Amino acid sequence: MPVLLVPGVLRAEAGGESRLEIAAAGTLGAVLAEVGERWPRLARRIRDEQGAVRRYVNVYVDGEDARRVAGLDTPVGGASEIQVLPSVAGGSVSGDGCP
Repeated sequence: MPVLLVPGVLRAEAGGESRLEIAAAGTLGAVLAEVGERWPRLARRIRDEQGAVRRYVNVYVDGEDARRVAGLDTPVGGASEIQVLPSVAGGSVSGDGCP
């Protein structure tokens, strides 16, 4: 079964789980459809109202950025690992005058 890795910031929407086993395989779209059925709050944080992955969320399938592969049509195998990473915004780490 494919596994969806849930980052700490989204775990509350996944019932506190860090790893979700997904029955669906085939495409990222199928995986995210199952997530929507089983964990609707998590799905709303990953996908927008039109079903597209939110622009501030990065999704990797087996270490490859899904946007660069085939988007929601990215192949997902039975042993795939899907990682969801919301973008982090903030200030500059260097060059801002802080030590």
